[in-house]
Parts: sequence; C-alpha cells; structure tokens
Amino acid sequence: QVQLVESGGGLVQAGGSLRLSCAASGRTVSTYAMGWFRQAPGEERTFVAAISWSGDRTYYADSVKGRFTISRDNTKNTVYLQIFSVKPEDTAVYYCAAKYSSRYSDTVGGYDYWGQGTQVTVSS
Repeated sequence: QVQLVESGGGLVQAGGSLRLSCAASGRTVSTYAMGWFRQAPGEERTFVAAISWSGDRTYYADSVKGRFTISRDNTKNTVYLQIFSVKPEDTAVYYCAAKYSSRYSDTVGGYDYWGQGTQVTVSS
C-alpha cells in the first residue's frame, strides 16, 4: 500500500505561483510513475501532469503546458507540481496519484493510489 498526502494548496492571486507537494509513505515510490490531476466543482477529475518513475520523462495536459512543472525527488519520496502564472480557471482540488509502472498515464483509471487532494483557489 502507498499513502499519498498532498500539501501546498491555498488561496493565491492570479498571476502568482505556488508549489504543491505529494509525500508518499508505505512504500518507496521510486518504481512508480506519478501523476497530478485536478477537479473543479461540478466537473470531472482531469489529468494535469505526469512523470516517469525515474523522472526523466514528463507529460502535461495542453491546458497547462508552459505554466506547470512536475518533478520528483525519490530520495524524499516526494513529487512536486510547480504552478506559475496561476489563473482563476486553475481553481480546483489537486490530487496526486501513483501508478506501479515505469510508464505514466493520463487517465484516472490508470493509477493505483490516490491522495485526498489539496484545494487551490485563485482569486482574480
């Protein structure tokens, strides 16, 4: 079992930046691909970014390319999502997910473990 705990969310002004963290416990996630998803009120959970187990490959949703950066530190069992130039439409609950594979996925069903989420609210 892998437990994932997200942190770093909060209220931020449009144009600002923030970094979300996802701390894993239970097992080392160095052999897991990791992903970030988000869910806005009344909407489905959607893919944001993913990173391979080694961190050498990343993948982003078109809507966030150039503004979001996913990274990981396997020595700390932690994955990060850096968000730059936040927009009101980035307001959502952000979820971290782990997939027991070297290959990442951009679908909700492609992941084995999920965190509880962290709220990001962007004010205009």
